[in-house]
Amino acid sequence: MRHGRFVSLVVLAVLAAALAPSLLSAGDKITLGKQFPAAKRVSFDQIDHAAWNKLLERYCDPQGMVDYTGWKASSPDRQSLEKYLASLSQADVAKPAAREAKLAFWINAYNAVTVEGILREYPTSSIRNHTAKVFGYNIWDDLLLTVGSQSYSLNQMEHEVLRKMGDPRIHFAIVCASVGCPPLRDEAYVADRIDEQLTDNAKRFFGNPAKFQAEPRSRKISVSPILKWFADDFGADQAAQMRTIAPFLPDKASQQLARSGQASVEYLDYDWSLNDQAKHPSTARRSGR
Repeated sequence: MRHGRFVSLVVLAVLAAALAPSLLSAGDKITLGKQFPAAKRVSFDQIDHAAWNKLLERYCDPQGMVDYTGWKASSPDRQSLEKYLASLSQADVAKPAAREAKLAFWINAYNAVTVEGILREYPTSSIRNHTAKVFGYNIWDDLLLTVGSQSYSLNQMEHEVLRKMGDPRIHFAIVCASVGCPPLRDEAYVADRIDEQLTDNAKRFFGNPAKFQAEPRSRKISVSPILKWFADDFGADQAAQMRTIAPFLPDKASQQLARSGQASVEYLDYDWSLNDQAKHPSTARRSGR
């Protein structure tokens, strides 16, 4: 009996060890978009973001808060987002395309997939409610978008595509549906304006006291932890990182302090609450909306 029980325990242990890696990474994968045959795939230059632009104009306010309630309730606009995501699947990563078109595509893709992911879960109070660490669904890893012949998670879009393009301003454009993120822009990114849009985002980001504060007299800078989490994207050391953000800071005193290399830097708290108009109503509305 003891021998038989021992063998059973050994078998169970072996099975558990064999299954552990899959269990640790287990999540219900959701794939957005559609499969296009190779002959129908096109360059990033040819992807049209007009449908995404219309949806952002309708549901995103100038402060970057989203009307998830209204969007969730609108079957036509839920379908419009689905169709837009399907149109992104037509892109062929192997075809030649302008860098600006690639940047616009992947930023729009990241933001549109995130919004779709939130709409699927809404009502919710935070994206962090849907980021299981061990078992179950993690929106950043398990919500995938088909692009050409591959599927990309949000983490892959951010870390394996966008960050490798070498422009730290992407961190002020991709939005993880949180108040601590940069505001979701109420228009789509487009190749012929991408540089202007990214610079404007950076200036808006550092113009927000919840994201950046400076005390020139005490040589102290307080900044969003985005600058800590992605420090390498901004420079080899803290002094270089401050020089990188200096052109986007809200006043000359802050810019000079950041360029001086003599500032002490600390990081502000990050607000993971949902960028939801229902919780954070805006008083500033675009005329005609």
